[in-house]
Formats: sequence, structure tokens, C-alpha cells
Amino acid sequence: MSRRFAPVLALFALVLLTGARDPILVPEISQHEVDLQQGFTGTDLLLFGAILTPEGSRAAQDYDIVIVLKGPTQSIVLREKQKVAGIWINAASTEFRSAPSYYAIASTRPISEIVDDKTAAIYELGLKWLQLSPIGAFDPAEQARFADGLVDLNRRHGLYREDEGGVTVSEQVLYQAHIGLPSSVPTGTYTAETFAISQGRVVASASSQVEVRKLGLERAVAHFSNDYGFAYGVLAVFISVAMGWLAGRLFALV
Repeated sequence: MSRRFAPVLALFALVLLTGARDPILVPEISQHEVDLQQGFTGTDLLLFGAILTPEGSRAAQDYDIVIVLKGPTQSIVLREKQKVAGIWINAASTEFRSAPSYYAIASTRPISEIVDDKTAAIYELGLKWLQLSPIGAFDPAEQARFADGLVDLNRRHGLYREDEGGVTVSEQVLYQAHIGLPSSVPTGTYTAETFAISQGRVVASASSQVEVRKLGLERAVAHFSNDYGFAYGVLAVFISVAMGWLAGRLFALV
């Protein structure tokens, strides 16, 4: 009986030993709450942590570390501008179901040197592998063109970022990376995912969260515009007309 189960027991022991060698990530962020107030010009987050064995000691080998900071997803309509008779008008458009409002990735070295394309696509490691989920049927080439346009637009606004080599690891234990948030960063709950990768395989992962919120007058205005959209629009028009009339009167006096 023992001989029959010997191969199974040996395989089970091998699985246990293999699992025991996988590291444990202990992530942390310099601030878990980012307050957007008047005069906010952006901030710099420090994402750091430790790579440990299950026993709590230092890892016995080097691991590549990849950190992905992602903002809340949103549905977005992307429109293409075309110049017709000297006037720019909206032409073709497409809608993406789950585009992240913010995306930043930092790694110890280029992603293409760490994992293959399949693994990068599964974990969305890089702007090239974002799963934007377009709505409707599109030609693949047209879909790729719109996706590239969305990524490029957000990169120019500082909302999509890639930093190959942005993660440093010290003594096989401590890792850290700096990721910046621009002044135009959207509010919501952000998720920071950290991956430990060895020989092209994700062997450990951990996540933490950052809450980006508005405070003071900005928060009151945001809530008013969301809860009372029509009144907010009327008030905005009234203020614009009043400011224009006041400016005209002032220039008339001069």
C-alpha cells in the first residue's frame, strides 16, 4: 500500500517545498490618502516594501519587482477630430467600457525582459497590454488606432506613465519606487499592485490602496455639480454672464 502512494506523497512533498520557496511581499505606501485642495499641484507617492521568505527572513534570490498603480475604471467615449472646409468637427468615435482613469507602472527593468507577452497581457503589465474593452464591433486595426490614441492622450496629460527601471531593490529585501500624481488626477480609490517575478513567472503579489479625494470648496462644488446638475449648469451660465457684464463695465470706466 505504501509503495502505491509513494509517488503521490513525493509529488505532494515537492509541491509543498516549491510553495515554501515562493516569497511574500509586504507592501506599503507613503500616504494612503491624497487630498485635493485649492492650489494642489500634484504629489509624489513612495511605494515601498519588503521581499521575505514565508519564515520572515531575507529572500534567497533576486526577484524582479513590478508595481502598477491604477485608478478607478470608467466608461469613456473617444472622438476623432477631422478638418472639413477649414473647420474641425467630430468624425469617427468609439466607446471603451473600462478604461482606467489613471495608470502608472514601474519596474526593475523593461517589462519585455521580465515576462513574455502572454503574462504581460494577463496582468496588464504595461500600457501596451491595457484591457480597455471597446463596446461594439470594430475592425481590429481601427480598434488598435483608437486605443493607441487614448493612451497617447492620457500620457500627454500625465495620467498614463511607464518607468522602466523605476524600482530599486536593496540587499534582496527592500524595494521602492516613486510614482507621481499630476494636479489633474481624478478622485477615487486607487489600487497599487506589486508583483515579484522570477524566470518570467509571477511568484507573489500583494496590493494596497490609496484614496484620492477632494476637500473644502472643491469637494462642495463637485458634490453640487453631481447632485444638482441642472442647477449647477444654470448657475455657471449666470456667473459667466455676470462676469462678462462686470468686465465690460470696468473697461468702460477706464
